[in-house]
Amino acid sequence: MAAFAHIPVLLEECMQGLCLKDNGIYFDGTLGGAGHSKEILRRTKGSRLIATDLDLDAIAAARENLSEFEGRFQIFHSNFKEFETVLDEAGAEKLDGAILDLGISSYQIDNDMRGFSYMAGDAPLDMRMDREQELTAADILNKESKERLTQIFRDYGEERFASQIAAEVVRRREENPFRYARDLTQVVADVIPYKFQQNGPPQRKVFQALRIAVNQELEGLYECILALARRLKPEGRLVIISFHSLEDRIVKTAYNYLAADCICPKNIPVCICGKRSEIKIVNNRPITATPKEIALNPRASSAKLRVAERI
Repeated sequence: MAAFAHIPVLLEECMQGLCLKDNGIYFDGTLGGAGHSKEILRRTKGSRLIATDLDLDAIAAARENLSEFEGRFQIFHSNFKEFETVLDEAGAEKLDGAILDLGISSYQIDNDMRGFSYMAGDAPLDMRMDREQELTAADILNKESKERLTQIFRDYGEERFASQIAAEVVRRREENPFRYARDLTQVVADVIPYKFQQNGPPQRKVFQALRIAVNQELEGLYECILALARRLKPEGRLVIISFHSLEDRIVKTAYNYLAADCICPKNIPVCICGKRSEIKIVNNRPITATPKEIALNPRASSAKLRVAERI
């Protein structure tokens, strides 16, 4: 089994974005190996950290990584979208800052038995971040309708051949159920015309789509961002790292709504909605990794960081 290792992406940019202060309360909703969390505790005096993660392997590694700060952190095996319950249980009313790193960890990708990588042919089609949940990638492939599979591949993977791939999955599962990564990679390779396989592995989008569906990564994300921003103290910061356009679009839309001072139709001369600006957007354009960071950690190349401040 691979050791839990995860290089925190945009680490310095995140710390600057949080505007860390001593004796604060911070929330890390996607703890992972605690790379960002450790820096929050290291750079502050007396600050308290509350964190969540779905992956029990990550939580075990994080506890060890944060051991020198014992007494200053609490970790919950929970989805960050349940942060209201977690913060209430931790006795934290308002936050000085919060961070969400929406990507999956290097450990999850590199550990073949987790089934996240299309390059591990013998890996089981699992893809669960929380291995206590029942639904796996194989369950979706073997049980969902052609229409639902098409929707997953199209909406979550932005795959142009979604319908054809879904139809072939349904046809082949009648002969043999999908069990291993190679079962799905072969379908994608056979269905997508060769001329469309020149811009990187064609399986990448399909595996991304399936992972998002298994873990319901996008469901409730918009509402969570709104609620999390409203849990911040004045001048508290929310920093969010996304890794694909679907996530980034949701983050940007949520920030724009929170920052809006009125959402009335433009043809109404006087505001009747009562909506007032709740945040200011610190960086209108997303912050991306430097060439130096990408050289050290190629997985940082698609990362986008957006920062908002409560007003």
